[in-house]
Amino acid sequence: MERVTKLASERPVVIFSKTTCCMCHTIKTLFCDFGVNPAVHELDEMPRGREIEQALTRAGCPTLPAVFIGGEIVGGANEVMSLHLSRSLIPMLKHAGALWV
Repeated sequence: MERVTKLASERPVVIFSKTTCCMCHTIKTLFCDFGVNPAVHELDEMPRGREIEQALTRAGCPTLPAVFIGGEIVGGANEVMSLHLSRSLIPMLKHAGALWV
């Protein structure tokens, strides 16, 4: 979990993803459309990606993508979309320094 915490704090928005996951692609596209430049870690391309995925599951994010904003775990695609639909995502991104609009 130490490695996850370190990676999750490298930018205002960090996404743990898999290249073959359609929901991961959707969430990455959503953030990019907002003008956010997230750090994306493709777990299926990382040497110890499986270990990171297991640590994310233990941390309470059982599905990918696993999204961190401001170093805090937000959750997966459902949680991100719920925040977006409730108009809470943009303020959260601004507060984390990911958006300056």
